[in-house]
Amino acid sequence: MPSATPPDAPFDVHVRGTVFLDIVLTGLEAEPRLGTEVWTSGMGSCPGGIANMAVAAARLGLRTSLAAAFSTDAYGQFCWQTLGEQEGVDLSASRRVADWHSPVTVSLAWGGDRAMVTHEHPAPGEDPGDVPPARASLVHLAAEPQPWVRRAAAAGSLVVADVGWDPTAEWSADVLAGLEHCHAFLPNHVEALRYTRTGTPEEAAAALARHVPLAVVTRGADGAVAVDAATGESADCPGLPFEALDTTGAGDVFGAGFVAATLGGWPLGDRLAFANLCAGLSVQQFGGSLSAPGWGDIADWWLHLRTGPRTSATAQLVRRYGFLEDVLPAEHGRAVRRAGATLAVLDDLPRNDLPRGDGATA
Repeated sequence: MPSATPPDAPFDVHVRGTVFLDIVLTGLEAEPRLGTEVWTSGMGSCPGGIANMAVAAARLGLRTSLAAAFSTDAYGQFCWQTLGEQEGVDLSASRRVADWHSPVTVSLAWGGDRAMVTHEHPAPGEDPGDVPPARASLVHLAAEPQPWVRRAAAAGSLVVADVGWDPTAEWSADVLAGLEHCHAFLPNHVEALRYTRTGTPEEAAAALARHVPLAVVTRGADGAVAVDAATGESADCPGLPFEALDTTGAGDVFGAGFVAATLGGWPLGDRLAFANLCAGLSVQQFGGSLSAPGWGDIADWWLHLRTGPRTSATAQLVRRYGFLEDVLPAEHGRAVRRAGATLAVLDDLPRNDLPRGDGATA
């Protein structure tokens, strides 16, 4: 487990950004095409966007603070209650906004990947300037400067960044200027190659290490590579043989796992392996945030691996993940991954009767 929180840092992790309502469709009979209708066997809804990181961190036992705008509409009510009451994310740095439509993303899981359609209007008003003291901060890089990142780093927080898809397709290297106050950068291989104009994830990680002390490039099912510019160490961790039902939010879950391991002071290779495991377990369920594993899910996987049929492949995995014996908490709790949350119109329900969001599917 991560080391104890210092007395002057009430949170292990602070995250801020945009919370979306994610509607995830799985089990498509065919690839969606214009002029056709495709039926799907699975649907779930859950908080998405920056909520993926917040939930994944909280489920790994990190005291997690989230600063985001939440609409007072039904979608915003659902996300607020799921994050605050069900997942235990501290929302004291967040704000409620009336007369604003919650951002929504529809994710179509198909062929081991996903396509997304998003609707969003910027939230009116200003985000809070204060940054709660935290041992680490998670941020999505943006084209515009984010002053809170500088304040978090100045306060001693370890800033870990990722980056989203560039809808302009320009992949401007100017975005990398936002890494100035960051300790680590965790893009996926497509983003990393396009921002660095390199040909392989390994080359991209080396190029990014010139901008940030620790560069990590994820490769989906193929694992991740990392370069530590401070020590010169590099690591390459292969992926795990998990069948992917829905990859939505897997990169965010990877980031949360990597931060948890970093706060625990683990070796670089073990940090990559643990983050790979967290992301791999998440893709076995659908729904980005609510598919994130907790320690109970990790303990179940480790027990099954050690006691199941032994092959050369499983023996190799047992050796690679032997460090789990030393980090699994004695009281790891139950498995918490859920297939998805059921969305209700919360404004029509009494406050005490709000659904807890841990149903299976809508």
